[in-house]
Amino acid sequence: MSTWQISPAITQQASVSNTSWYAIHTRSRHEKRVVSELERKGIKTFLPLSSEVRRWSDRRMTVETPLFSCYAFVNIDSSLTTRVEVLRTAGVLTFVGGNQNSVSIPDWEIESIQTLLSNRIGFAHHPFLTVGQRIRVRDGVLEGIEGILTRFNGSTRLVISVETIQRSLSIVVDGHDVEPVNTNRTIN
Repeated sequence: MSTWQISPAITQQASVSNTSWYAIHTRSRHEKRVVSELERKGIKTFLPLSSEVRRWSDRRMTVETPLFSCYAFVNIDSSLTTRVEVLRTAGVLTFVGGNQNSVSIPDWEIESIQTLLSNRIGFAHHPFLTVGQRIRVRDGVLEGIEGILTRFNGSTRLVISVETIQRSLSIVVDGHDVEPVNTNRTIN
């Protein structure tokens, strides 16, 4: 069992004003090394870390691990020169979205994570869910119910459909533990 605590993120300031955040995919367990090397090159980075207490048979140890395994963030201009400099860093595999089509991350998403970490707010990892995705409720009286995730009037809803008669019901699932449903299921 792991106990999660938040530690401050690794960041470095750069003097470039017309920049955007990008996610980079790194080799497994190379995130800290990659960030160190990019910082040495003067590139602004962000690697959110958490402190996790790991237990072995003979000891306990607090280890700082990346929140998002195999990913780090860079704040760079979109010039080819800068992108190549990032890609030439040992341990960097690619920009998320591909080298030519990488997608910039809105500042507010990075700032939200930084705020969460700097204020030491407790958190838990959660599956990434999108509107339109098939989900299943994992707790309470609704446990096991499946449907499509939607949003209506600011609330998260689960739409349950009977396809044969083309009718649906919608229930509010705010506060319920939900998970994505594997759509590649085989029916026996």
